[in-house]
Amino acid sequence: MRGLDDFLAECELGPRINELSCFFAATAAGKSGMPIRKPAADIRLLPNEDLLRSLVALHAARQGHFDQHYHGSIPYRLEEECRMAHAVLKYARRRGILLSLYSLGTAEGTMARTLSELSNGQIRTLSCSPNPENYECFLGYGEPAHAEFFVGPFHRVSKAVLDSDARLRQFVSGFDFILEDTTFQMYSPNRAKQIEYVTQHLKQDGIFVFVEKFRRRDEFEYRRRELQKDHGFKARYFDREEIEKKQADVLDTMFGNEVTLAQMTEAIRLQFKYCAMTWNSGNFYSLAASNAKENLSLYLSQMEAPAIPHEYVYDVSLPRDPADDVVSEQIR
Repeated sequence: MRGLDDFLAECELGPRINELSCFFAATAAGKSGMPIRKPAADIRLLPNEDLLRSLVALHAARQGHFDQHYHGSIPYRLEEECRMAHAVLKYARRRGILLSLYSLGTAEGTMARTLSELSNGQIRTLSCSPNPENYECFLGYGEPAHAEFFVGPFHRVSKAVLDSDARLRQFVSGFDFILEDTTFQMYSPNRAKQIEYVTQHLKQDGIFVFVEKFRRRDEFEYRRRELQKDHGFKARYFDREEIEKKQADVLDTMFGNEVTLAQMTEAIRLQFKYCAMTWNSGNFYSLAASNAKENLSLYLSQMEAPAIPHEYVYDVSLPRDPADDVVSEQIR
């Protein structure tokens, strides 16, 4: 119990809800950090498939303020979010059962509510954010059916909290999918405890997807990828002053809470038998982990090829331990 108390206290001191809180509040409200144009998924990189095109269109129609900032900041993250949501939709259809998804860190929960809406309730979702401004955007297109929102940071979502709320009680038995989207790095580098804490909400055969920015032992290579991101992609949406301001106000603080891919792999291995890398964009990666090999394999088989130009993809290796029976899905 003492270990849990220490972890929760550590989270309460995290930059996300302290020194960075003003940045996130202003951006979520659309008062600052807005791109000069709204990012749009490059459909040339995505298959011409009806369900995927419907998802891309609905996702674009439901976006709020922070999503625009986020998708203008990370190369081809918008396309990847649509690719991942498309795979979840197809996974749900293949299994033919009601699924639940918990998204921590996706601001106004655009992807989650899009999944709930497009699946007609086959996928029920919960999103969380510390910012009430994100909740306002979540409700901006009306209160969505089968999609819920918790106003608060991820570490305040416990089974007791879920059970005490009539709207959230449906999720007490756990989630089939959990998505952590660049959230942990806003609090601390304690990935082992962060993953352990959130995994309490995952069903035994569920899938945990992580989207994180990883530091590198080679600092020059890390910085080179950052320059490519800033000058090759972000410059389409933000002027130089805005990019430099975010670097000073946010990214330098966030860097202190980033971990290496190897460290993340070790933390994942404490909870999961199987893990696959599904996406890479510069210093950003997406990993999918589970203790149910068949479910993870099914999810991976539903994914289209990554919608990202090759020049942003640096790593097609897998975070694997030869002693483990690791599911393999390389970036094509």
